[in-house]
Amino acid sequence: MIITVPNIVLTTPAKVVGKIDKKILQIIDRMKQELVDTENPRGVGLAAPQIAVPLKIFITRSTPATPIEVFINPEIIWASKELSEISRPDNSKPSLRHEKKLEGCLSLPKIWGYLKRPKKVKLRYLDVNGKQHEKEFTGFMATIVQHETDHVYGILYTKRVLEQGQKFYQIEKDEKEKEKLVEIKI
Repeated sequence: MIITVPNIVLTTPAKVVGKIDKKILQIIDRMKQELVDTENPRGVGLAAPQIAVPLKIFITRSTPATPIEVFINPEIIWASKELSEISRPDNSKPSLRHEKKLEGCLSLPKIWGYLKRPKKVKLRYLDVNGKQHEKEFTGFMATIVQHETDHVYGILYTKRVLEQGQKFYQIEKDEKEKEKLVEIKI
């Protein structure tokens, strides 16, 4: 089960994974199942703290056809100075949140915010075999990697939205079932 705000594990920095053993692999399998089972909205990433496990692990799946990738002990070691708004794959399901370039989170259901993140990042991490990697991400994957890395450091995307002086929104349907954005006052 994916936990939601105000659960304290979401805003507490997670612990480094020491040994990748059977227990860690079971946690990763549980995370994969949660991500696959989440449909509305469909998740593109999930961090271990979101299932109440305070460890530095996250997984990604940018589209339903993309294989799930696992990142253990992730650390952003470089970020471009150039910022960009979220850009989703062309084959993503059209919606108002996509059109308005809003970022969301499975742990903050139905709340969306506009923010810009570095366009490119380089991530250092371990895979499930304990092998260290350094990989550069751009576009939608750069956004996902930054969002999920923030999670394992106890940072929610809402903090980033506030840091940039942006607003939060809910998407509601009008009497004709058409989506509309409604600003949330904080």
